[in-house]
Amino acid sequence: MEPYDVIVAGVGPGGAAVAARLHQHGLTRVLVLERYHFPRDKPCGGGLTGHADEALAALDLRLEVPCVPSGEARVRFGSFERRVTLGRPVNVVRREELDANLVAQVRRKGVEVVEGEGVTSIADAARSDALEVTTSTGRRLRTRVLVGADGAASIVRKHLLGNEKALPHRLFRREMSLAADQGEDHAMLYDFTPMARGLRGYLWVFPVPGRRINVGIMHYPSSRQSGVALTQHLRLGLGELGIQLPDKGTRGWPVWGYHPGTAVAAPRILTVGDAAGIDGLTGEGIAVALEHAIVAGDTVARGLATGDLSFTGYRRDLRRAVVGRELALDRWLARLIYQRGGGWRNWLSLVLYDPDVLEMYAARVAGTEILADQKRRLYKALVRHSGRRGARRRALLAAAPTEP
Repeated sequence: MEPYDVIVAGVGPGGAAVAARLHQHGLTRVLVLERYHFPRDKPCGGGLTGHADEALAALDLRLEVPCVPSGEARVRFGSFERRVTLGRPVNVVRREELDANLVAQVRRKGVEVVEGEGVTSIADAARSDALEVTTSTGRRLRTRVLVGADGAASIVRKHLLGNEKALPHRLFRREMSLAADQGEDHAMLYDFTPMARGLRGYLWVFPVPGRRINVGIMHYPSSRQSGVALTQHLRLGLGELGIQLPDKGTRGWPVWGYHPGTAVAAPRILTVGDAAGIDGLTGEGIAVALEHAIVAGDTVARGLATGDLSFTGYRRDLRRAVVGRELALDRWLARLIYQRGGGWRNWLSLVLYDPDVLEMYAARVAGTEILADQKRRLYKALVRHSGRRGARRRALLAAAPTEP
């Protein structure tokens, strides 16, 4: 049997986008394998943030599912709150609907997508011109290139990294219907109040179609916290907002933050999306996966055309792309803001109490600005903060919630 040109493991936004990019390059011997059936549940905040609009357009994909355009972000810590207008709305979707629709769009292009069958193992083929993969149905397939778009639990990532140990980010999420007497607020809420109780991250409340809200919490791995503790952070934080979290139905999952030194490729293999690493500051994954996919698709097409499938330059190309530069900056910011001990107050007070910093990050979220290109403004903000840090830290302490 002749090998496929490309097998894509996983067909979330990253896998669908890679398949779409390969189709644009004229590649037809492409197989996409997805271990679940659609629509399938996917824990996620659902915000198409950053440069998702441009990435979808570049991939000839469209947003065809219901969404809530959110034109404002609310940033909160205890009694402090500020609303920031976004340069363009962030479209908030339900991931179950988005993923199923992207699969449908890829299929309409003629790409072969098989549901209920995932990649379970990877081995070098007897011949040097292909890899051999085994699937969950027992099939053994050969491919010239394997793209790992199979999420945080990626088999392809494990094949690349072996037994490398690292602490993941932790996210917990629940979708809820609004009560009959609750009004709809289309602003996205980022609430850092739980950091006063030991969380290293934030709580979110996003509007989704159908008078529903998507609530969740992200915890950065600077400290260990149990799932029970993180769920309690979510419950307490929502309670302060007048939202009651049901006893059951909240889902938690680990995700890997982007690290510029982590292996994302090997000969004939590369990764995208959650398998390559999400935004360490916000936990954002959808736009990251779409942007990864453009770089990956171009890399694969070029490699197949030239015969050089070593992919030695893929990590560098990701790092130099807009998505890589933004991820590297956010990784640095996350290490400051979510650090252990009390130092986080110095940096969170900068973000909250410097209006220019909030405006810059709002533009980053909306995709109207590349934050990594604003080093001069960021440097000026740090200089301002050096003279105002004490007052801002005191303001942050005064805004912190009073515990019973």
